[in-house]
Amino acid sequence: MGIDLGTANTLVYVSGKGIVLEEPSVVALDRQTEVPRAVGKEAKLMLGRAPENVHAVRPLRDGVIADFDATEIMLKEFIRRVYEGNPLIHPRMIIGIPSGVTKVERRAVMEAASQAGAREVDLIEEPIAAAIGAGLPVAEPTGNMIVDIGGGTTEVAVVSSQGKVVSESVRVAGDELTESITHYVKKVHNLSIGENTAESLKIKLGSAHDLESDDSTVEVRGLHLLSGLPRTVVVKVEEIREAMAEPVSVIIEAVKRTLEQTPPDLAADIIDRGIMLAGGGALLRGLDTIISKETGIVTHIADEPLKCVVLGTGRVLEDKGLDRVFSDRSQLI
Repeated sequence: MGIDLGTANTLVYVSGKGIVLEEPSVVALDRQTEVPRAVGKEAKLMLGRAPENVHAVRPLRDGVIADFDATEIMLKEFIRRVYEGNPLIHPRMIIGIPSGVTKVERRAVMEAASQAGAREVDLIEEPIAAAIGAGLPVAEPTGNMIVDIGGGTTEVAVVSSQGKVVSESVRVAGDELTESITHYVKKVHNLSIGENTAESLKIKLGSAHDLESDDSTVEVRGLHLLSGLPRTVVVKVEEIREAMAEPVSVIIEAVKRTLEQTPPDLAADIIDRGIMLAGGGALLRGLDTIISKETGIVTHIADEPLKCVVLGTGRVLEDKGLDRVFSDRSQLI
């Protein structure tokens, strides 16, 4: 079983079957008993809408475990769904983790997976998994640059010969883009909106680069801070672009810093091959254009950016020739 344990979504790949589960990384718990009420899509619908006796939590923040117990509950439920409740199955797991996590954070992922029923756990760094899933020739001694923009972290790496040459992990990604919209609407329109509303705005109007002849607008409903009453305001596409400008610039700077540290021969390969974008953030309109403009290197978007990491873990499961990509266990000691 290969798992992309993401801040926003968890995807599961089973050897021989492909991707069998894709659910939001959200758990709804009873406040009194901490018994799970819902996991995945049903729990996400409760974010900001749960009754007082239930609290919906996202157990992962910035790509790492923030709530160990909730993560264990979520993994157990996903394993139960994949294997249709069979208690005798204890799968081997390969889990994608951000490249910048600490020893403690690595150990927490392994312990949560073991407690959830895994018989063996291997970790793979997300940029390497994303590069494999995006179809880059990581086994060859050539430079491949991957930018994986997830929910909690952006992973930028140059990969060659099944290994990471240089990399940078910044905890600015999809969540920060969403939060920047929330703050902007509150500051400019005096309107308080929920996380789901801000995420919807990001999807409908979000762009990283000025798009010609795009004057789209969206009506946004929320709580007016001055009157204390519900109100509707109209938000323009350029406002959302302005709101997200700062986190987008952080991602671009991370790409530039990684390129500056890349050995010359690998940099020449990257000029030939280009930069590959993966993760949900790759779907932000115009992001490939602005990265290409800022770096002078052609930038591509992976065919299935949301699935690159889990597809990479799946390919490693099925190809023993890629076993050198696992995260070094000595880093846990």
